[in-house]
Amino acid sequence: MANLHFFGGFKQAIKQVVEPRVTTEYPKEKRPKPPRAHGRHVLNRYEDGMEKCIGCELCAAVCPADCIYVRGADNPEDAPVSPGERYGFVYEINYLRCIHCDLCVEACPTEAITETKLFEFSFTSRADAIYTKAELLVDDDGRPRQLPWEDWRAGEDLFTSGWMRATSPSGAAAYEGEVQWSGELGYGVRAAEAGQSGTRDDAATGNFSIRKTLANKIPVRFGGKVR
Repeated sequence: MANLHFFGGFKQAIKQVVEPRVTTEYPKEKRPKPPRAHGRHVLNRYEDGMEKCIGCELCAAVCPADCIYVRGADNPEDAPVSPGERYGFVYEINYLRCIHCDLCVEACPTEAITETKLFEFSFTSRADAIYTKAELLVDDDGRPRQLPWEDWRAGEDLFTSGWMRATSPSGAAAYEGEVQWSGELGYGVRAAEAGQSGTRDDAATGNFSIRKTLANKIPVRFGGKVR
């Protein structure tokens, strides 16, 4: 009987060889990420190019990991940086501390800071882990700035403010699908997520069904059979 169990192990191994593969060939291939996944941050700008950050430091105050450092400064009268009286003169995020809780995004009164879907980045020094304002601020096209150690793929720089476009604030269903945010440089006014209502535009919001996506790539087992 012991010998039969020994050969039974080989039988199971050989059986797995002929079955469909369920492993994604990462990093050559990536699975799609939800549009509101929490990744590294960006500092957004208005459609006219002005910065949304007003240097209020609320993001730094609410951060439980104490990873954000902000210093505000008065706007120059001849060349204002933001529409308010002040702007973010210094803005730094230490990603050795950041836990991507998104509380900074929730606290921001101007939707200046949001999170991208990028989480594949690594550092060779502690200094590289501290992102400065120059690295966080979107470029003149409204796109996040790609740093040498970040693994960006086509389309991953889209929907960088997806977390802010959640509907029904405070559970008020009347606000579902209503736009409640300002336009962004390079994108204009983002479409609202529809939540559970029938009026939805997934193409405009970047939303998709995780169940349907994984069902097309990963076989599901029922009663020992792959379907």
